[in-house]
Amino acid sequence: MTQASATRWHEFKSQDEINQAAVDNILQLATKSINKYGSFLIVLAGGSTPKAVYKLLSQQQAEWDKWHIFHNDDRCLPVDDNDRNSKMARDAWLSHVAIPETQVHDIPAELGNVEGAKAYAQTLRGVRTFDLVILGLGEDGHTASLFPGHAVDNSADAVPVSDAPKPPPERITISQNRLNHTNAVMFLVTGSGKQEAVDQWRDGIAIPATLITGKHGVDVYTFGVSL
Repeated sequence: MTQASATRWHEFKSQDEINQAAVDNILQLATKSINKYGSFLIVLAGGSTPKAVYKLLSQQQAEWDKWHIFHNDDRCLPVDDNDRNSKMARDAWLSHVAIPETQVHDIPAELGNVEGAKAYAQTLRGVRTFDLVILGLGEDGHTASLFPGHAVDNSADAVPVSDAPKPPPERITISQNRLNHTNAVMFLVTGSGKQEAVDQWRDGIAIPATLITGKHGVDVYTFGVSL
C-alpha cells in the first residue's frame, strides 16, 4: 500500500478521549500549517461527533486570525435552520473565537443546490491545498454528501446533490477531487451503528468514504465500533 492510499485506524475508549485526540490533532496541524504557509485551511464536517469537537475547540487558545473555515457539505435549508452544518459550527465554536468573518466560508445552500454550488465553486477558486479535511461516516458508508449509488460529480470544486437518500434531498458538497486536494484527512466515526460501514471499509469494499484519500493518506478516529 502506498503512503498516499494508507488508512490509519485509531481506536479510542471513550467519547472524551476521541474528542480530545481530535482537538489535539487539529491544533498541531494548525500550528504546522501556520508556520509553513501563514494560514490554516480547515474543512468542517457536520454531525454530533464533530459538534462535540468544535465545542472543545471553542475553549482552546490558537492563532485564530490565521484560520480559514470551509464546509465539506451543507443542506439546502434557510441560513438559520438548525439542520444547517454552518449554523451548528457557528453555534458550537466559530461564534466564540476570533476568526475573522471574512475567513469563515459558509456554503450558500440557501440559494438552492445549483446556484449555491456555483457560488461555492467560485469561493474555492484559487484556494490552495487544504490543510485538513474533517469527515464523518454514515451508516450507509456515505461521507460529506457523497452517497452510495449516486454518480460522483467532479465537474467543479463544489457540486449540487439531488435526490439524496437522507433528508433533505437537495444538498451541496465539495467534490471528491477537491476534498482529496488536502494535506490531511481525519474521519470521526462513533457509535455501533457505523459497524457495518467500518467492516466494509476494512474489508476493501468501495464505500463512498474510501473515495477520499488525501495526499498523505487518511486517519480514522473511532469510538464504539470494533476494529
